[in-house]
Amino acid sequence: MTDYILVFAGGGLGSMARFLLSQYNATTLTILPLGTIAANIASSFILGLVVGLFSGGTDIPPSWRVFIAVGFCGGFSTFSTFSFETFYFIKTGQPLYALLNVVCNLMFCIMGVYAGFTLTAPK
Repeated sequence: MTDYILVFAGGGLGSMARFLLSQYNATTLTILPLGTIAANIASSFILGLVVGLFSGGTDIPPSWRVFIAVGFCGGFSTFSTFSFETFYFIKTGQPLYALLNVVCNLMFCIMGVYAGFTLTAPK
């Protein structure tokens, strides 16, 4: 039961962080949805950090992994928003922006996981 509460709490915090990023993005003039891209990259980096920390054994309680990796990162990352924004670019006749959005999200999120994992994984 504790894990469910940790996922719930972490997800709530992640969702609030995502909301704050989207509010910031709404106040800036950009072609691409930078708030979504930033949330996905940051969530990927954090997930990489957590996986790296726990892959080598750590004194950190496993409940923190559940709280951060499943809860916070699950609430903070925005795959459904990313999907809608990509669809919107296609629907509005902007396939180049749709492709750029997909490439940026995939490339930078994979790089984020790699960077986080590399920083924390045992050498």
